[in-house]
Amino acid sequence: MDYSPKRMQEVLDNNAFRLKKQYGQNFICDENIIDSIIRKALIDKDTLVIEIGPGAGSLTYKLSLVAQNVLCYEIDTSLKDILNSNLKDCHNVEIIYQDFLKANVSEDLKKYSYKKIYLVANLPYYITTPIIIKIIEDKLPIDKIVVMVQKEVGDRFKAKPGTKDYGSLSVYLNYYYDVHKLIDVSRNVFIPKPNVDSIVVEFNRKEQSNKVLNEDIFFKLIRDSFNQKRKTLKNNLREYDLIKIEEVLHKYNLDLSVRAEALSIDIFIDISNALSR
Repeated sequence: MDYSPKRMQEVLDNNAFRLKKQYGQNFICDENIIDSIIRKALIDKDTLVIEIGPGAGSLTYKLSLVAQNVLCYEIDTSLKDILNSNLKDCHNVEIIYQDFLKANVSEDLKKYSYKKIYLVANLPYYITTPIIIKIIEDKLPIDKIVVMVQKEVGDRFKAKPGTKDYGSLSVYLNYYYDVHKLIDVSRNVFIPKPNVDSIVVEFNRKEQSNKVLNEDIFFKLIRDSFNQKRKTLKNNLREYDLIKIEEVLHKYNLDLSVRAEALSIDIFIDISNALSR
């Protein structure tokens, strides 16, 4: 498969394909970046890979060479001819033309045998968070997520306490996954070229240790703590039992004047559990 930008543009033109802004379509056409993603994702023949938005099949083709099977979800049916042509020799690839967010993925997985499932994709920024939330809420048995996303979005995913990007989403994701950056990706490796650079972020599922006594209280606490990010916990959590919260904070040499961005997930868990008792 030819990965040159010229060849990619020719394929799109020959199929009279028009990129659709509502789907955030930016097709990767750099073989080195794709090879780096494949290598760092540590995919092998025991791995079933789910890909969301295969586009023209650049990443899909390489995934098919190393994975046991590749199950793709593509919302844009006008890509069928391009994908059929580019992936004609990839007999371990299945493409379901459906919105992943509406798919019954658990049912789709029943036809496959596998030892592990990875999700690997180049995702438009607007849909990245809903996809990860669907994986969590649907309890899909995905062991690892490797996604290319807009840099600004990826920075929020992997943000640490005390940084400007750290927020409720960072804590929420960190409850389920260890998140870290794999590689930086220039905007110049896509057709069309987006206005921003990207990064590839890896999510490794954590073993849940059931430290949280009540997840409903925990997640509500997170949302409320970051409700107005520049305000202190005392101001954001006025409706809570502030005495219990302050008792926990004192253990960490903190008080109610602290902002949520300074608290690690372990401190949030301690506060949540104190409020749950």
